[in-house]
Amino acid sequence: MSVICHRTLLFRIDCKMTNFTDEDLDNYLQNQVDLRHRQVSKSVEDVQKIIKDLTAEVSSKDTRFQSIANSGVHNTSLKVILHDQPALVSKWSALLRGRCTYNPAIQVLTPTLFLISVPLQGLMGYKERRTRQWRYYTLSGSRLLSPVREPEKLHQWLELESFVNPSQEWHDARMTMEGDIVPAKVVNVFREHLEASIKTCGLTSKVSILESVGSVVRVAVETSEAQIEVELVPTVELMNYWPKRARWPRLFRRWPSTERARCIKSFGFNLMATSNYHWLLSFSRAEQVLLSNIDEDGGCRRKCYRVVRQLKEDVWCPGSKPVITAYHLQTLLFWTCEKYPCTRDWRDFRGCVLRLVQKLHKCVSQHYLRHYFVRSHNLLKYSNTNELDDVAKKIDSFLDNPGTYVH
Repeated sequence: MSVICHRTLLFRIDCKMTNFTDEDLDNYLQNQVDLRHRQVSKSVEDVQKIIKDLTAEVSSKDTRFQSIANSGVHNTSLKVILHDQPALVSKWSALLRGRCTYNPAIQVLTPTLFLISVPLQGLMGYKERRTRQWRYYTLSGSRLLSPVREPEKLHQWLELESFVNPSQEWHDARMTMEGDIVPAKVVNVFREHLEASIKTCGLTSKVSILESVGSVVRVAVETSEAQIEVELVPTVELMNYWPKRARWPRLFRRWPSTERARCIKSFGFNLMATSNYHWLLSFSRAEQVLLSNIDEDGGCRRKCYRVVRQLKEDVWCPGSKPVITAYHLQTLLFWTCEKYPCTRDWRDFRGCVLRLVQKLHKCVSQHYLRHYFVRSHNLLKYSNTNELDDVAKKIDSFLDNPGTYVH
């Protein structure tokens, strides 16, 4: 950014800071943000109970799928890997104890849209390996003349040979094709079990399977607060292994600390069945650890994030299928923390909120937000550009007169 542009930005922020105060922001947190948090927490509690019962029933039919109660270090496959690493389990428990309201398998994208990872069992001893370059098959098993498209930066193939000791149940044509574990096939088997389990559990009045495009299982769950749309994604959880393409932490960065970054990487990553052929890399455990104790120096990072998230949901980007979700804002927060690592950078509540909003405005305007761990991937690459431009205009209006929205 040029010196002139930087001064213009500072002038704009300085002028607007005069029309709302820290007290206004604290009141906004108490009256708007906390109310939303209580409502969402109740919805999460209701959804978690229902999905826990459903996935437990699915697991009783097919042990390759586990209940969401077994996610993270509670995953029975990971317990085998971690039985000689009690320190890692203890570290995870300590980081989340009292700080994580939700089951780690649940990601709240919006107040009415949840993403839930359904852990898979029987795939142990993962090792990243060079895979065959091309696949010449369809999901039905017929041969193609031209190859299936290669995975993009945040996706990969997954082969049975990637695991030292996959259970015999995974050598199943309903799940695999020419040695590949095929996400769409895994999802199809899961969907069949889920449909049966909804009836077995007597939940037909509360849970209904929705139409979906591609390899996704979408259900509507009726709660005491609202109807919640849930995307259920079979997930391979890989603990104590860090993918090569996630070149993190970056050299000469002071946030997070070296010790904390090493701890975060020890919690590994996930592979999620979100597309037909390719598995999506997910770093949800690492992100949860990164968020825990984010303000241990007394800063206001989390408060800023909560304010911006509320403004996004109320003003800039409301609705059940917004172009910007809480995940985008979380990623933006991580990048901002990395750029401003010092305690003194997070003491001015008003200034920090406006700085985060300015950064969001820049990303939305440019249609570009880097994934935090795999930098080469743009999280907004396939987003609707018209919707992004509309959000940018609304954020611009906010920056012209933020006090109108915060009072």
